[in-house]
Amino acid sequence: MNGKPSFREAVSARGGVYVIGVAGDSGSGKTSFTQSIRQLLGVELVSTITLDDYHLLDREQRKERDITPLAPEANDLGGLEKDVASLKQGAAIEKMVYNHSTGTLEGPVLFRPSKIVILEGLHPLYTSTLRSLMDFSLYVDPADDVKKEWKLKRDMEKRGYTRHEVMEEIQKRQADYHRYIAPQREYADAVIHIGFSRYGRDLGWQKNIYQTTLSQIPISDDLPRTDLALNLPALMTLIPGQFSLSYSRLILGGRTLASLTFDGEFDCHFISGLRDLFSGDAGVSPCQILGERDMLTAPDVVRAMLAWRIIQDIISEQ
Repeated sequence: MNGKPSFREAVSARGGVYVIGVAGDSGSGKTSFTQSIRQLLGVELVSTITLDDYHLLDREQRKERDITPLAPEANDLGGLEKDVASLKQGAAIEKMVYNHSTGTLEGPVLFRPSKIVILEGLHPLYTSTLRSLMDFSLYVDPADDVKKEWKLKRDMEKRGYTRHEVMEEIQKRQADYHRYIAPQREYADAVIHIGFSRYGRDLGWQKNIYQTTLSQIPISDDLPRTDLALNLPALMTLIPGQFSLSYSRLILGGRTLASLTFDGEFDCHFISGLRDLFSGDAGVSPCQILGERDMLTAPDVVRAMLAWRIIQDIISEQ
């Protein structure tokens, strides 16, 4: 690392708290990515706040007023701004907790931040003040058909909704999603787009195999040289699974983002460059953290790359 501190040394030495904002629609897979980032960066270093805790109205009150939680006025964004400012200074806050089972707000409870705090929800990039408080931001953007399938499965299996109720909620929220949530993509440092795999739509639920694109603002030239090395002997001997990798550029909000698209399954030994550079910086292998398996899916690879990007951002501050 050319004399630079290790990731854990950099986090420990850093004053205040590093805040990551993860935005996206309800049922877009935000929680899956935040949990993986937490594992990859170190669970003892990372804590998470779901922004559902900043709803001003419970489920019944929203029904009575015919308002969705996507509407900014249904959320205490002013209180969120004050709390994030306090968290960045390392101060504890008191906040409510939204109970998805009952649709009610409970608390308040005391929240003490770790050195890294992830804010996951609908509006982390909605106001200019919130955006200014983020050290790194991510927008999770699944294709509409993927999001529909995920939301149906989550809300029916985990939250007790009927299919009719979920579909009705999807239709009701659509206008507010495009009005209030989708525009936040233009402010994110990175955007993850998820579509069904070219190798089979059913691979999503079966093995979490999706076509996954990571689009990022350009990385600083002064970062250490790193390679996404490909193990050619493994490739020429037909490693298990099917995969593809492509590069493109995305124009979003007047910005040009570099995009890498992964699809299929990747042997950990085949993508040894990713495995080694991550192990060197974080002291762990993504293959071990993400289930101790030989094969990584496209979302796994993107999670590891995203976590490595955050690690480099923190280290470069020192």
